[in-house]
Amino acid sequence: MIKIIHATYRGNYQIDLTFSDGQHGILDGKALLQRQGPLLEPLRDETYFQRFFLDAGALCWPNGLELSPATLYQKTVTPRTLATT
Repeated sequence: MIKIIHATYRGNYQIDLTFSDGQHGILDGKALLQRQGPLLEPLRDETYFQRFFLDAGALCWPNGLELSPATLYQKTVTPRTLATT
């Protein structure tokens, strides 16, 4: 089961994510905020957006929004390709 083990705010609604398998990805919060919903409204304030935290390997906010680490992994990690010689 993949988990987020570290998250750092990069500015401009971007969060750098480190996953339990060592892979890295960047969450584009602006893309996330293109969607509508009551849990997303507070995140439109960049100061509130920065209040994320990790809980059991998921990315969360104080209002109860929780983003699945597996989904974030699929959306943010670029698969590595093996070089052929």
